[in-house]
Amino acid sequence: MEEKILQVEDLQVTFTTFGGVVQAVRGVTFDLHKGETLAIVGESGCGKSVTSNAIMGLIPQPPGKITNGKVVFKGKDLTSFKKSDLRKIQGLDVSMIFQDPMTALNPTMTIGEQLTEGLRTHHKISRVEAKTKAIEMLLLVGISNPSERLNQYPHQFSGGMRQRIVIAIALICEPTLLIADEPTTALDVTIQAQILELFEEIQKKTGVSIILITHDLGVVAKIADRIAVMYAGKIIEIGTKREIFYEPTHPYTKGLLNSVPRLDLVEEELEPIEGTPPDLFAPPAGCAFTARCPYAMEVCNLVYPVATSLSEKHKVDCWLQDERAKGLFN
Repeated sequence: MEEKILQVEDLQVTFTTFGGVVQAVRGVTFDLHKGETLAIVGESGCGKSVTSNAIMGLIPQPPGKITNGKVVFKGKDLTSFKKSDLRKIQGLDVSMIFQDPMTALNPTMTIGEQLTEGLRTHHKISRVEAKTKAIEMLLLVGISNPSERLNQYPHQFSGGMRQRIVIAIALICEPTLLIADEPTTALDVTIQAQILELFEEIQKKTGVSIILITHDLGVVAKIADRIAVMYAGKIIEIGTKREIFYEPTHPYTKGLLNSVPRLDLVEEELEPIEGTPPDLFAPPAGCAFTARCPYAMEVCNLVYPVATSLSEKHKVDCWLQDERAKGLFN
């Protein structure tokens, strides 16, 4: 996992609205290694999906705009690509699983048509060859009777099966990078577990790198190698799965973990994070979590903290990790 296939550097995305300019993503930086699963977690509206859409080149312009930063995929900056050049890698080298399979699938087209469309566009193969590949993909994602299923429409499938089909569409061209945006949100717990096992199985077979967008820490614990915690358009803490779950340092990360129900704490009450996220029309100059943080200092509200490296892979943006603040809150 030493080879870096993706490097996101100081990515900034804004949206111009009637009410002003929304600073949706405010300087996101991370990298992704070959065969790795990176989970991006955070509450709704923190910029997770906007980040993934920016990587894919799917930000609608206008009203959206990438105002700064780079998305370097295999040594090439995707933010400098024309739309025609982006189409050559979308679905081929970089694929995305969208949040709701029922809206991602076209209700007027058969599953076979939707599975083979990208394959025939990128590889210029015959219908027979494309059908053979589509059958293989349906078997890979666990759908029985694939020959019959190819002629059916999305409404003839259950929610879990539609999710498997969306995964098959994303993987049929054998991409290097797969972005999964809330792939298990609309599914029940049993089907969620099956989909997560499917991700693990596919990654072992194909070596695909995965960016998993989610707010479900249970999903993260199952398949992620590293975790990036987002808040108000910034990644405030990033580290390995063990570091984030067992050694969290940012108060927001601790708050997220404390708000997750646990079966081993029968009489314990959940600890919600008080307050609401900041207004991204006018985000604060300092740490965006200051108003909700029980450990906030005066400097937190005035200056954004410098990233502190706690280990080779564990970094956090928090003034509490500054040498001058250590020992104040024991």
